[in-house]
Amino acid sequence: MKTIYGIEFHTGSREELLPDFVNDFPYIATCAELDKYIESFVPWHWHKSVELFYMESGTLEYCTPKGKFLFPAGSGGMVNSNVLHMTKLQTSHTKTVQLLHIFDTSFLAGEHGNRIEQKYFMPVITAQQLEIIALYPDKQPQKRILDLIQNAFHLSEKEFGYEIKLREILTKIWLALFELSVPILEKNGKPDKTNDKIKLMLIYIHEHYAEKISIPELAAAAFLSERECFRVFHVYLHITPTEYIKNYRLQMACQMLAKGQESITFISQACGLGSSSYFGKVFRVYMGCTPMEYRLKWQNNDI
Repeated sequence: MKTIYGIEFHTGSREELLPDFVNDFPYIATCAELDKYIESFVPWHWHKSVELFYMESGTLEYCTPKGKFLFPAGSGGMVNSNVLHMTKLQTSHTKTVQLLHIFDTSFLAGEHGNRIEQKYFMPVITAQQLEIIALYPDKQPQKRILDLIQNAFHLSEKEFGYEIKLREILTKIWLALFELSVPILEKNGKPDKTNDKIKLMLIYIHEHYAEKISIPELAAAAFLSERECFRVFHVYLHITPTEYIKNYRLQMACQMLAKGQESITFISQACGLGSSSYFGKVFRVYMGCTPMEYRLKWQNNDI
């Protein structure tokens, strides 16, 4: 199992990049030490693969456009395919470790279009009303599913039949989750393209953050009016478009400060934040320290 301290994205997108994914084995297991991430949250993103997770320590909040879920140690859940989500630490100084299985459903379902995929997988991964399935140890059969998720992490890649044993236990988990989600699936959700509209606007920001971005341009990227653009950001992401753009630019600046040696002036220009004096001012408000203090903190870190 690989230990990670951050996530990567496809260029110009917020779709998560999974570098160890391969077509003949579309599965990875990771141990995320979230308290060691450059920021104390994972920004809005999505991935085609399904995410199963277990909270080993700490407490994590998951946010989606439709709601929030709190996951303390011992709990876990499933994030559905292509669901827009972000996570936030509840206490930045507490060790927060999350174990994750990330896999394409083809790993379990087999050949695209077969009966197993159509009967047990497509109803779940295409259900817009099913974003996250939360699992808590004080509830049955949720505890049984959590135990299975934990057990799957104990499998060793070196043991005989590892791939088959892994697929077997993940299939058991999927079948239990499918049964648990039947009442939700029976409530036919209304077709909603809001998630797609949000993704189009986020992609536009991520492709053009170094440039001046106007709200009319941003709205046009998702074929929305300016008014609807503001409404969508406010209702679903709980932030204004302008605030999101500024925050994203600062996130990119944090990455450059932590990983590179470029000058403060260069970073402020490259991230669309204007002069170095303005950059320093907004950075202090955002992170509680100067850009140089932030760089020293992370480049002296032993991660």
